[in-house]
Amino acid sequence: MKTVNRAAPLTVAACLFAASLTSTLAGSIAYTVTDLGTLGGNSSRALGINASGQVVGEADITGGAATHAFLYSSGTMTDLGTLGGSYNSAKGINTSGQVVGEADTAGNTAIRAFLYSSGTMTDLGTLGGSNSVAFGINANGQVVGEANITGDAATRAFLYSGTTMTALGTLGGSNSSAKGINASGQVVGLANTAGDTAMHAFLYSGTTMTDLGTFGGSYSTAKGINASGQVVGQAKTAGDTAMHAFLYSGTTMTDLGTFGGSESYAYGINTSGQVVGQAYTAGDAAMSAFLYSGGTMTELNTLIDPLSNWNLLSATAINDAGQIVGQGSIAGQYHAVLLTPVPEPTTGLIALGLVSALMLRRREKSVP
Repeated sequence: MKTVNRAAPLTVAACLFAASLTSTLAGSIAYTVTDLGTLGGNSSRALGINASGQVVGEADITGGAATHAFLYSSGTMTDLGTLGGSYNSAKGINTSGQVVGEADTAGNTAIRAFLYSSGTMTDLGTLGGSNSVAFGINANGQVVGEANITGDAATRAFLYSGTTMTALGTLGGSNSSAKGINASGQVVGLANTAGDTAMHAFLYSGTTMTDLGTFGGSYSTAKGINASGQVVGQAKTAGDTAMHAFLYSGTTMTDLGTFGGSESYAYGINTSGQVVGQAYTAGDAAMSAFLYSGGTMTELNTLIDPLSNWNLLSATAINDAGQIVGQGSIAGQYHAVLLTPVPEPTTGLIALGLVSALMLRRREKSVP
């Protein structure tokens, strides 16, 4: 009996199937979600990530009696300890794995900025007052944050380098706070304007603090800065009616919008200019984590497996590999999460299609 050769069209069909499956997967699931767990309690949240994918944040300890700073690395969440008190939180981490944050002192009498390096947590002190908090650290080990001045009359942004904490000043008013720093030493944060009538986002470069303005309202704050000097944060609109996430580049503050609600907040930016944060949905019904890339704000919940049962609430930091950290809810608990981009599956799936086609071809050749 003559054998009918259907190998060619089946090979094409297999390739088309593989390409179709590739497109479907790439379009629907862009990130895998890793639950970072807790330190024995019910909740945790991630606040920073470095280039190696090490994550820092805060988590409840067993029994929920206290919240401690954590470092998540190679699948393990490690308690960084305290400065003698019951609470501490890790806010940032650099490429060397040095961690900064805030911690209660013994007896919970004060809160101090700390630097955690090589297993040791060091109190960075203050600007003469009682309290301080560290929010960011760059590759050179320079730390930024806020600290009380003598008499606790005001709080000032600081830059800690080596062993010295230096006040960065204000925009003419009483208070300021530094939230982020890049490898070049540019610092961002917020500060009171003259007369303390408003508080505006600033960019500190060299010795100059520049007011980044607002969207017409009286308040703005800068949260992060990348290697190119692009800044992210949030600012009030005219009449202080709403708060919107912004991207400041060059001399322009761009409104990133919302998901139909009244407010949005941007917390982190990577070298590629990808921004992460959270925004209210229509009617302010819910808060959802977002990724802003290529001029578009996308709900991260639409980019993960819908069967995972995760609800991503906030995205706080993103590294240059596109890994994102934040907090999500699952099974009634709030946990720190790590989102990892799904590799493009094109090559593997097409190869699978070709293998399938070859198997079909062999089967047909064996049919009499």
